[in-house]
Amino acid sequence: MKRTLLCGLAALGVAAVIPACGDAAGDTTLSGLSRERFRSEVNGRRTDLYTLTNAQGMEVCITDFGARIVSIMVPDRTGVLRDVVLGFDNIDDYRNIPSDFGAAIGRYANRIAGGRFVLDGDTVRLPVNNFGHCLHGGPDGWQYRLCEAQRPDAQTLALTLHSPDGDAGFPGAVTAKIVYRLTDDNAVDISYEATADRPTVVNMTNHSYFNLSGDPAHPILDHVLTIAADGYTSVDSTFMTLGRIDPVEGTPFDFRQPTAIGARIDADDEQLRNGHGYDHNWVLSTAGDLSRPAARLVSPVTGIALEVFTDEPGVQVYVGNFLDGTVRGKGGVSYARRTAVCLETQHYPDSPNKPQWPSTVLRPGETYRSRCIYKFSVDK
Repeated sequence: MKRTLLCGLAALGVAAVIPACGDAAGDTTLSGLSRERFRSEVNGRRTDLYTLTNAQGMEVCITDFGARIVSIMVPDRTGVLRDVVLGFDNIDDYRNIPSDFGAAIGRYANRIAGGRFVLDGDTVRLPVNNFGHCLHGGPDGWQYRLCEAQRPDAQTLALTLHSPDGDAGFPGAVTAKIVYRLTDDNAVDISYEATADRPTVVNMTNHSYFNLSGDPAHPILDHVLTIAADGYTSVDSTFMTLGRIDPVEGTPFDFRQPTAIGARIDADDEQLRNGHGYDHNWVLSTAGDLSRPAARLVSPVTGIALEVFTDEPGVQVYVGNFLDGTVRGKGGVSYARRTAVCLETQHYPDSPNKPQWPSTVLRPGETYRSRCIYKFSVDK
């Protein structure tokens, strides 16, 4: 039986709660979203839409269902605000159409081989939902759960959830917090925290689909990508990591210099065939230094640039290879193949089964922490 996910308030030490999206329930955001279309009930609790704004006029909209980023409005080189993420314009589509658009992923982002791992001598079995593996916490991951929100100010949203012991097969009750902060230098600063009452594994990320052209029908292949990584974790034909780190040197996976995503995506390469394009984890050389960009993405059409900063050891780059036009998003636009790229900062896939890689084990008395900063600017 599916167990309801209980949520608690994020402890930010601020009592004030700011209205979700303007003063009236029918307000429309800069991205054209109506708050009313996000107000519904999930297991007897209300969902809502929250809007963050900064001094530069940038806007970020987030729903408490899955702690999902719904829209990000940033200025292009001419000053025109453009929505640079894919998603839906109503809560019903988020609930009824399986997707990870904009979601805070947990309890374990990415894949766990065969839906099983051993922790302290005990075998943990998880539901499988992707080529025989457990992907993004399984078919009932945190992206489909309702969180409770608190607004300390116009630029911050805190979302808290409680995942009970045995949730989707994972051991231990976990309390997780996701805090979104929109800074005045046009950065979306995401902080994650989690604690557990039993040993478990935690690996969280954000699954926004970016298209910096502002046109979700425009292919992502012309976007220029840079990744600070000398290696990547190769995969088999089921997208499962092989347990080794291969060098990017001399391969289509070398993005150490700015390179168009589409420049080599269809090259004759076994890893590209296995991933149906790019759907791999890059091993970052930034060593957790938040002052060094882990990745940079630029649209030649708009000049909008995105820098990614993280304290995580890896970033999964996925270029929408499985979008096929059957899903219609905001404005009724069909999301076609390779019209967006995800830059998911995280620990490596299947780390619970790979002792040679950084551990994702969380024990009682410890606090899981992770941070990802999506910083926007313009290349003139």
